Amino acid sequence: MLKIKKHVDETPNIKTMRFDEKLEAMPGQFVMVWVPGVDEFPMSVTYTGSQFGIAYQIIGDGTKALAEKKIGDRIGIRGPYGNGFILKGKKMLVVAGGVGMAPVAPLIDSAKKGSVDLVLGARVREELLFEKRATAAGAKVHIATDDGSKGFKGFASELAKELMDEQRFDQVYACGPEMMIAKVVDLASMKKVPIQASLERIMKCGIGICDSCALDGFHVCKDGPVFSQVELKNLDDLGRAKLDPAGRKVPV
Repeated sequence: MLKIKKHVDETPNIKTMRFDEKLEAMPGQFVMVWVPGVDEFPMSVTYTGSQFGIAYQIIGDGTKALAEKKIGDRIGIRGPYGNGFILKGKKMLVVAGGVGMAPVAPLIDSAKKGSVDLVLGARVREELLFEKRATAAGAKVHIATDDGSKGFKGFASELAKELMDEQRFDQVYACGPEMMIAKVVDLASMKKVPIQASLERIMKCGIGICDSCALDGFHVCKDGPVFSQVELKNLDDLGRAKLDPAGRKVPV
């Protein structure tokens, strides 16, 4: 049970929560967050080391209850779990959509200044997450908004294609809406550039027991959430299907 040290509004519906505790985690790993009396759910680690932190989007009862927590309140944390991103190459392209920026932010923090081009996407400019943080870390930031309120008008995957047509990258990283990820995986394959992508599925246990995050023979919680190009190209359900809370396969 950890005491909340900071609780910050990053966008209208994304918040970060920091703790006065140390957690060593790889970029891309996650923790299971327990809000007593409400629910337990996975959250990406977005700050590692001392005063580690999580970022979350307010989308359901659990995150609504989490958003009501005050500084000094306590919540349960277990982890970190899963596989994280592995820093590779001298010139990297990171494609992040919406709250998908949360798990790749520590990756950008740990990269050499000037080695990362970041495509940061959101529906509108107010929902762009950690733009200043990425710039401070030395990334070259390229903005894409669905409505054109800032930067490129269109999807992050479309802007990523423009960059990949113009430049050669050693490694691509992606996290965000699954349709965006599927398009970036196809782009990387076409350009013959290695890719690592973080996927999202319903997770109830976080350790590969409950089967709720099953995906084409993998468990996203244990075998992911970060998958390599070799694994991604064999995921038939990527961008197509997922399991709902009752375990039924439904369209993404």
